[in-house]
Amino acid sequence: MTTSKLASAEIDSPKKPKRLLSIDALRGFDMFWILGAEGLFAALFVITGLSFFELAASEMLHSKWHGFTFYDLIFPLFILLSGVSLGIAAKPISSYSKTQQREKYRHAIKRLALLVGLGIVYNHGWGTGMPAAIDDIRYASVLGKIGLAWFVGAMLVWHCQVKTQAIVTAALFFGYWLMLAFVSIDGYGAGNYGPTHSLNAWVDQTFLPGIRYQNLAVDPEGILSNLGSVINGMVGVFVGRLMMTEKHLPKVLLRNLVLIGIIALASGWLLHTILPVNKTLWTPSFVLVTSGWSVLFLAFFYYLIDMQNWQAWAKPFAIIGMNSIIIYLATSLVKWDYIANSLFGGFINALSAPWQALWAIIAVLALQWLLLAWMFKHKIFIKV
Repeated sequence: MTTSKLASAEIDSPKKPKRLLSIDALRGFDMFWILGAEGLFAALFVITGLSFFELAASEMLHSKWHGFTFYDLIFPLFILLSGVSLGIAAKPISSYSKTQQREKYRHAIKRLALLVGLGIVYNHGWGTGMPAAIDDIRYASVLGKIGLAWFVGAMLVWHCQVKTQAIVTAALFFGYWLMLAFVSIDGYGAGNYGPTHSLNAWVDQTFLPGIRYQNLAVDPEGILSNLGSVINGMVGVFVGRLMMTEKHLPKVLLRNLVLIGIIALASGWLLHTILPVNKTLWTPSFVLVTSGWSVLFLAFFYYLIDMQNWQAWAKPFAIIGMNSIIIYLATSLVKWDYIANSLFGGFINALSAPWQALWAIIAVLALQWLLLAWMFKHKIFIKV
């Protein structure tokens, strides 16, 4: 992990393409909801009793199995945005000097290893303390999945032509679909998309080292589902490349982003009739639905920030987005609610009961954002 001291022009300088603010802001907006903001709607429902907040609160929970909620979008949106960044900077590895190539490979391997390692740390690695019991470690993680999707995307971008990248992405999509639908091993798979006897469950129980999430039959970040998340990243690569080729045609770019989003979303729900939209299995239909929504959100942010130049509201989110990995890790390792209660507990406890939950959430969010704002002010950006 390295700490880069970059100029605040990362957000404000006209020398940087404005679209970078769109991407950073959307990444920060995405991260905002897992810093504690997902509880805002439930707290507001308790205060107001409005059905809108009740509905919004239900969207801030993961779907129980098949189906989709907007909270299910957070993870794939982050992966797609990492792909967008790859696509914007897409260059074949041969365009670099030998020294630069070695540095690129070194960085890619280091990034993958760090994200896998930090994912284990986020999971608290093991629950029995040191010395580590290897079999008690949960190796599968959100950060590891992000790292693997980025690494595969980087290798494809560096070593393959655009046509080959598209063929590989399509092969992953249809290959994964066919595997789920037709491969059968020991009573698992062959179109079984349930929580206990899917092909994913057999693969995780057979090949995934350590423990699975809550000892479930299939881990939400398990082995086979990486095929789906890699596709989300590659969709981001193609979108990033599109943003570069059409950057001087903003209306055309906006139209194309909206069309891509709508087509992917509609295709995903059509496919749902024969291949369920499922986050844990990360089915191809889930890939389409989440890619569709991700591109539509990107189009919306692009329109507001880049085309309409409404940037003031976006900068607080961009500050989150520029240190997204470190603040995500801190949500697991830092007891933010304890710190917030130590600082603001007296004020919060003086409020009526319905308001206490809301202001407790606001206090935690404020603490995290102030830390990130301090890091931004001092030009501290922790990159992996």
